[in-house]
Amino acid sequence: MTLDLTFLGTGNAFAPTRYWSSFLVNGRYLFDAPPTLLAHLKRLEIDPRDIEVIFISHFHGDHFFGLPFLMLEFAELAPRTKDLTIVGPPGVAKRLKSATDLAFSNVFRKRDRGYQLDFVEARDGKSGEAAGCQFEMREVVHVNDLECFCYRVTTPEGTVAYSGDTVMCPPLVPIADGADVFVVECSCWGDQCGPHLSPKDILALREQISPSTKFILTHIGAGEAPPSLAAAGIMIANDLKTIRV
Repeated sequence: MTLDLTFLGTGNAFAPTRYWSSFLVNGRYLFDAPPTLLAHLKRLEIDPRDIEVIFISHFHGDHFFGLPFLMLEFAELAPRTKDLTIVGPPGVAKRLKSATDLAFSNVFRKRDRGYQLDFVEARDGKSGEAAGCQFEMREVVHVNDLECFCYRVTTPEGTVAYSGDTVMCPPLVPIADGADVFVVECSCWGDQCGPHLSPKDILALREQISPSTKFILTHIGAGEAPPSLAAAGIMIANDLKTIRV
């Protein structure tokens, strides 16, 4: 069995030449939803109605503001019948409704949307199941005013770990160790990346996590990656490209 990771964007909020970070696993499981989400799904000729679970790491706009456009698509242009589960930080249902009402007030007024929309609120150490995948989540440290999460998702084809936005913190090793692939943010190529991971952090994680777990970097800024990352076998994702694991 294989995992196809399609990167709909690979940049951080300030990246000058990359789109905002998001990726889709085997056409069914979406990780984060930037404003460019719907346009890039269509550009790659991916039917958004095939997405069954969406994992939101935190509520910064480059990770969340694509959801109102997706809700509008399902309400007006591409009615869906498959159930949809959205997993996100506490308050995710209220936050999505508020954002969507501000953007397109008609979407949540429809009483019969044609599919079941379920929400799962992330909690540290919580696990769940939806649409053929099992998932667990841990809270990570990113910014003080938001609850932020990393995820480990086991699908019929394999296991994906995702860091979300974070600094070095204890949950990252257990959430990724032994997974088939670890999609991990690396927001700059220097040593001072703000509330994010640096190349030095990535190399430290690489030493602590099983060699069988492949590393793919995303949420990238400007410039060129240091050669030490490639030497350690760490891959760097590119916009609108698929990596098969």
